[in-house]
Amino acid sequence: MNFFKKLFGSSTKSDVPAPTPNAAESPEPDAANQAARVATADCLDRHWQSVGTVEKDVLAYLISPSLTGGPYWPSTRQAYRVVRRGNNIVLATDGLSDPFDDAEGLGNGFEMELFLETADIPDNARGTLGDVDPLRHSWAFELLEHVAKTVANAGGITRPLENHGVLSLELPGFSQSHLMSDQLPDLFVTADDAAGVLLGGPAPDFPTRLDDMPLSPVQLVPVVLITAAELEYVRTGGRAAREDLVARLQAAGVGHVSCVYRESVV
Repeated sequence: MNFFKKLFGSSTKSDVPAPTPNAAESPEPDAANQAARVATADCLDRHWQSVGTVEKDVLAYLISPSLTGGPYWPSTRQAYRVVRRGNNIVLATDGLSDPFDDAEGLGNGFEMELFLETADIPDNARGTLGDVDPLRHSWAFELLEHVAKTVANAGGITRPLENHGVLSLELPGFSQSHLMSDQLPDLFVTADDAAGVLLGGPAPDFPTRLDDMPLSPVQLVPVVLITAAELEYVRTGGRAAREDLVARLQAAGVGHVSCVYRESVV
């Protein structure tokens, strides 16, 4: 799903090589890398604790997808944090900013993490405090997971965000999804069977730049579900339409929160 090539005319995959095992690596770099990982996790913990109630457990995999043909993240660890904010739930990638496996001097991974905030998760998929596993069965997790795969395949999107501002991303084959097609209203499905999101805006009500990461600053990138009409709007209008849509969502009081039960703003 090379959406970024479609959007920008060429692949945005970074030149950072996929991590490969290096048995000859000395213990000193291993120790430094591990220390950077711990410091990275601590920084993310502090940040998300300032946003809401952070679940101790994460949504993870028994076997890393990178070992079974999935996209590479900076390390083999691929997980998702859960933060509860009143009735809202924030799902956030946890690993896109990890230091690279078996590599030094490359900063905090892709220097970004993705997150999606919503209140509109079915009761059977919300779980309760201390129980995150039901969230695997929510449209929000399925959507974020798909976006994370695309972003990882692109080697991160910090540079496109700098160059193009807020981005839009299409997820084709909506009707073939496992959960989104059952849990999202038709308002969010285009005639050609796609769903859409904004990446990078609108801005949330908490900081999204972490300057105290151990290796390099990290950007937290909001993933915002948009309606079919809004997706058609940005398809034809480009950057100006994306920026206008961000302004409309903010003016409507929607902001960065993915609201399933709302009207289109275009």
